Amino acid sequence: MLQNPHAVMHIQDPASQRLTWNKPPKSVLVIKKIQDASLLQPFKELCVFLTEKNMIVYVESKVLADTAIAGDESFGAVIQKFCTFREDLDDISNRVDFIICLGGDGTLLYASSLFQESVPPVMAFHLGSLGFLTPFKFDTYQSQVTQIIEGNTAIILRSRLRVRVVKESREKKSIIMTNGDSEGSRKSMQYQVLNEVVVDRGPSSYLSNVDLFLDGHLITTVQGDGVIVSTPTGSTAYAVAAGASMIHPNVPAIMITPICPHSLSFRPIVVPAGVELKIMLSRDARNTAWVSFDGRKRQEICHGDSITITTSCFPVPSICFRDPVNDWFESLSQCLHWNVRKKQNYLSSEEEEF
Repeated sequence: MLQNPHAVMHIQDPASQRLTWNKPPKSVLVIKKIQDASLLQPFKELCVFLTEKNMIVYVESKVLADTAIAGDESFGAVIQKFCTFREDLDDISNRVDFIICLGGDGTLLYASSLFQESVPPVMAFHLGSLGFLTPFKFDTYQSQVTQIIEGNTAIILRSRLRVRVVKESREKKSIIMTNGDSEGSRKSMQYQVLNEVVVDRGPSSYLSNVDLFLDGHLITTVQGDGVIVSTPTGSTAYAVAAGASMIHPNVPAIMITPICPHSLSFRPIVVPAGVELKIMLSRDARNTAWVSFDGRKRQEICHGDSITITTSCFPVPSICFRDPVNDWFESLSQCLHWNVRKKQNYLSSEEEEF
């Protein structure tokens, strides 16, 4: 290895990650932001285009419940070709080749939550408010979707967090089984999280007081409004608002960011992606805590409950407009106005003398 330095470490170029198909895709899941009238026309145009390309189109049942869609007679022939499913009831993980999202960043987060294991490649159109995770514009959707179907486009693998919440049963001698997991008198739930896990003090006026363990060792106690555990993708969401650094999604890491800590020295930290974090209420905590996963499934955490977090084996393959690096910096510039400042004027030689 010393004689051949190139054998010591090989760092992959993020732009080298490409989407290629073993066989042409046949099915697509179209996810539309619910109750947004501005998305009705783009949704209909896209679905007509996909059916004309003989694609099998999957949509949620609640999307078709919209009277503006169900009552459109000119769209009725297309609706009859749809395959429908219901969230948390129907498993479509092995039926869909790729996903198209119409909406904002929340639509992509919702798409991620539908798949608890492998996620099909996701193409996200910017039809929402912020659009940090949605690089495609709908104006040229036909050529862009055609390019995806033909393959050979850049992708970025956005890591997710695998979260396991174990709750002590509040009933004596009861056995509860959830997601096939039984631990006697405990209830266990698992989630796949793309952005962040947020533990906060909820409606209580007291500080949250939670212990944070890393690989079984107590590293600190969080006293403040709460703590954010985020992926690199989530570093530009709630975490950056709480003072964390922004990390490119290709960096294998987990971020730990306190929310308004009652300490002058509690800074956000970055830990390796392979570690296991565990969060529990401190023994002397005055109140319970609340936890949410990408802003959803909010629930109370009591004494004896635990939240275990590590990097998931199932990332979200997000299709890039150009490549992972350029798309990220474009989002920083356009969405967050990163380092926007009025340019300093040039200093002439005469002015330098003064």
